Amino acid sequence: MVKQPNPARRSERSRQAILDAARELVSEVGYAKLTIEAIAARAGVGKQTIYRWWPSKGAVVLDAFLALSEAGPERSMALPDTGDVAADLKTVMRATVAEFADPAFEGPIRALNAEIINDPALAAQYREKLAGPVDEAKKDRLRSAQRAGQLAADADLDLALELLYAPLYQRWLLRTGPLTPDYADALVEAFLKAMNPA
Repeated sequence: MVKQPNPARRSERSRQAILDAARELVSEVGYAKLTIEAIAARAGVGKQTIYRWWPSKGAVVLDAFLALSEAGPERSMALPDTGDVAADLKTVMRATVAEFADPAFEGPIRALNAEIINDPALAAQYREKLAGPVDEAKKDRLRSAQRAGQLAADADLDLALELLYAPLYQRWLLRTGPLTPDYADALVEAFLKAMNPA
Protein backbone atom coordinates (compact mmCIF):
# COMPACT_ATOMS: atom_id res chain seq x y z
CA MET A 1 0.00 0.00 0.00
CA VAL A 2 1.39 3.40 -1.02
CA LYS A 3 1.36 5.96 1.77
CA GLN A 4 -0.35 9.19 0.65
CA PRO A 5 1.35 12.47 1.53
CA ASN A 6 -0.30 14.46 4.30
CA PRO A 7 -1.77 17.61 2.69
CA ALA A 8 -1.83 19.48 6.02
CA ARG A 9 1.89 18.89 6.52
CA ARG A 10 2.62 19.94 2.93
CA SER A 11 0.50 23.10 3.40
CA GLU A 12 2.30 24.00 6.62
CA ARG A 13 5.66 23.50 4.89
CA SER A 14 4.57 25.78 2.04
CA ARG A 15 3.20 28.38 4.45
CA GLN A 16 6.46 28.42 6.41
CA ALA A 17 8.51 28.66 3.20
CA ILE A 18 6.42 31.67 2.12
CA LEU A 19 6.86 33.42 5.47
CA ASP A 20 10.61 32.76 5.46
CA ALA A 21 10.90 34.02 1.87
CA ALA A 22 8.92 37.19 2.64
CA ARG A 23 11.05 37.96 5.68
CA GLU A 24 14.32 37.38 3.82
CA LEU A 25 13.30 39.37 0.76
CA VAL A 26 11.91 42.37 2.62
CA SER A 27 15.24 42.63 4.46
CA GLU A 28 17.20 42.23 1.19
CA VAL A 29 15.26 44.47 -1.21
CA GLY A 30 12.94 46.55 1.00
CA TYR A 31 9.16 46.66 0.97
CA ALA A 32 8.76 48.82 -2.15
CA LYS A 33 10.63 46.32 -4.36
CA LEU A 34 9.11 43.22 -2.74
CA THR A 35 6.66 41.35 -4.99
CA ILE A 36 4.37 38.38 -4.58
CA GLU A 37 6.14 36.85 -7.61
CA ALA A 38 9.51 37.08 -5.88
CA ILE A 39 8.12 35.58 -2.66
CA ALA A 40 6.57 32.71 -4.63
CA ALA A 41 9.79 32.05 -6.54
CA ARG A 42 11.91 32.08 -3.36
CA ALA A 43 9.43 29.82 -1.53
CA GLY A 44 9.04 27.42 -4.47
CA VAL A 45 5.25 27.84 -4.68
CA GLY A 46 2.81 29.34 -7.15
CA LYS A 47 1.43 32.86 -6.74
CA GLN A 48 -2.06 31.41 -6.36
CA THR A 49 -0.90 29.59 -3.21
CA ILE A 50 0.05 32.91 -1.63
CA TYR A 51 -3.18 34.62 -2.68
CA ARG A 52 -5.18 31.73 -1.26
CA TRP A 53 -3.87 32.60 2.22
CA TRP A 54 -3.11 36.35 2.07
CA PRO A 55 -4.84 39.28 0.32
CA SER A 56 -1.69 41.39 -0.14
CA LYS A 57 2.07 41.44 0.27
CA GLY A 58 1.56 43.59 3.38
CA ALA A 59 -0.48 40.82 4.97
CA VAL A 60 2.27 38.29 4.13
CA VAL A 61 4.94 40.51 5.70
CA LEU A 62 2.79 41.03 8.81
CA ASP A 63 2.37 37.28 9.28
CA ALA A 64 6.08 36.73 8.58
CA PHE A 65 6.91 39.18 11.35
CA LEU A 66 4.36 37.61 13.72
CA ALA A 67 5.80 34.15 13.04
CA LEU A 68 9.30 35.42 13.80
CA SER A 69 8.09 37.10 17.00
CA GLU A 70 6.29 33.96 18.15
CA ALA A 71 9.38 31.81 17.52
CA GLY A 72 11.50 33.42 20.22
CA PRO A 73 11.60 31.83 23.68
CA GLU A 74 10.94 35.19 25.34
CA ARG A 75 7.71 35.84 23.42
CA SER A 76 5.16 34.96 26.09
CA MET A 77 2.45 37.64 26.02
CA ALA A 78 2.50 38.17 29.80
CA LEU A 79 5.11 40.53 31.22
CA PRO A 80 7.26 39.52 34.19
CA ASP A 81 5.72 40.38 37.56
CA THR A 82 8.28 39.88 40.32
CA GLY A 83 6.82 42.65 42.47
CA ASP A 84 9.63 45.03 41.45
CA VAL A 85 8.11 47.19 38.70
CA ALA A 86 11.42 48.93 37.89
CA ALA A 87 13.27 45.63 37.37
CA ASP A 88 10.39 44.13 35.39
CA LEU A 89 10.05 47.11 33.07
CA LYS A 90 13.81 47.24 32.54
CA THR A 91 13.76 43.56 31.55
CA VAL A 92 10.97 44.22 29.04
CA MET A 93 12.47 47.42 27.64
CA ARG A 94 15.93 45.85 27.26
CA ALA A 95 14.34 42.99 25.29
CA THR A 96 12.43 45.50 23.14
CA VAL A 97 15.59 47.52 22.44
CA ALA A 98 17.46 44.32 21.51
CA GLU A 99 14.65 43.27 19.18
CA PHE A 100 14.52 46.64 17.41
CA ALA A 101 18.31 46.54 16.98
CA ASP A 102 18.26 42.97 15.57
CA PRO A 103 18.59 43.06 11.74
CA ALA A 104 16.32 40.00 11.43
CA PHE A 105 13.49 41.99 13.05
CA GLU A 106 14.33 45.46 11.85
CA GLY A 107 13.71 44.88 8.13
CA PRO A 108 10.20 43.46 8.58
CA ILE A 109 9.33 46.02 11.29
CA ARG A 110 10.37 48.96 9.12
CA ALA A 111 8.55 47.48 6.12
CA LEU A 112 5.37 47.05 8.16
CA ASN A 113 5.55 50.58 9.51
CA ALA A 114 5.97 52.01 6.03
CA GLU A 115 3.01 50.04 4.69
CA ILE A 116 0.72 50.62 7.69
CA ILE A 117 0.90 54.37 7.08
CA ASN A 118 -0.90 53.94 3.73
CA ASP A 119 -2.98 50.80 4.31
CA PRO A 120 -5.79 51.18 6.89
CA ALA A 121 -6.79 47.51 6.55
CA LEU A 122 -3.25 46.35 7.31
CA ALA A 123 -3.07 48.83 10.22
CA ALA A 124 -6.26 47.30 11.64
CA GLN A 125 -4.81 43.78 11.27
CA TYR A 126 -1.62 44.89 13.01
CA ARG A 127 -3.59 46.35 15.94
CA GLU A 128 -5.77 43.24 16.20
CA LYS A 129 -3.06 40.59 15.88
CA LEU A 130 -0.10 42.23 17.60
CA ALA A 131 -0.29 45.75 19.01
CA GLY A 132 -3.62 45.33 20.82
CA PRO A 133 -2.82 42.07 22.67
CA VAL A 134 0.71 43.25 23.53
CA ASP A 135 -0.60 46.56 24.89
CA GLU A 136 -3.14 44.72 27.03
CA ALA A 137 -0.36 42.56 28.50
CA LYS A 138 1.65 45.70 29.28
CA LYS A 139 -1.36 47.37 30.91
CA ASP A 140 -1.97 44.25 33.04
CA ARG A 141 1.55 44.65 34.46
CA LEU A 142 1.01 48.37 35.08
CA ARG A 143 -2.30 47.64 36.85
CA SER A 144 -0.43 45.25 39.12
CA ALA A 145 2.03 48.06 39.91
CA GLN A 146 -0.90 50.38 40.65
CA ARG A 147 -2.39 47.84 43.09
CA ALA A 148 1.02 47.62 44.79
CA GLY A 149 1.18 51.42 45.14
CA GLN A 150 4.16 51.66 42.76
CA LEU A 151 2.33 53.74 40.14
CA ALA A 152 -0.29 56.46 40.56
CA ALA A 153 -3.68 54.80 41.01
CA ASP A 154 -5.39 57.28 38.69
CA ALA A 155 -2.82 57.03 35.88
CA ASP A 156 -4.16 56.78 32.33
CA LEU A 157 -2.49 53.54 31.24
CA ASP A 158 -2.80 54.21 27.51
CA LEU A 159 -0.97 57.50 28.01
CA ALA A 160 1.52 55.76 30.30
CA LEU A 161 2.45 53.28 27.55
CA GLU A 162 2.97 56.15 25.13
CA LEU A 163 5.25 57.90 27.63
CA LEU A 164 7.30 54.72 28.02
CA TYR A 165 7.52 53.54 24.41
CA ALA A 166 7.25 56.65 22.20
CA PRO A 167 10.83 57.88 22.83
CA LEU A 168 12.23 54.44 21.94
CA TYR A 169 10.09 54.27 18.82
CA GLN A 170 11.13 57.77 17.71
CA ARG A 171 14.84 57.05 18.26
CA TRP A 172 14.51 53.85 16.24
CA LEU A 173 12.37 55.40 13.49
CA LEU A 174 14.55 58.46 12.96
CA ARG A 175 17.86 56.68 13.76
CA THR A 176 18.81 59.50 16.15
CA GLY A 177 20.84 57.40 18.57
CA PRO A 178 21.88 53.91 19.59
CA LEU A 179 19.44 51.43 21.09
CA THR A 180 21.29 50.12 24.15
CA PRO A 181 20.42 48.53 27.49
CA ASP A 182 21.47 51.77 29.21
CA TYR A 183 19.00 53.71 27.07
CA ALA A 184 16.24 51.21 27.95
CA ASP A 185 17.01 51.62 31.67
CA ALA A 186 17.01 55.43 31.38
CA LEU A 187 13.57 55.34 29.75
CA VAL A 188 12.18 53.22 32.58
CA GLU A 189 13.68 55.50 35.26
CA ALA A 190 12.23 58.64 33.61
CA PHE A 191 8.87 56.90 33.21
CA LEU A 192 8.71 55.85 36.85
CA LYS A 193 9.56 59.39 38.02
CA ALA A 194 6.72 60.73 35.90
CA MET A 195 4.28 58.08 37.14
CA ASN A 196 5.31 58.14 40.81
CA PRO A 197 2.23 57.99 43.07
CA ALA A 198 3.77 60.66 45.34
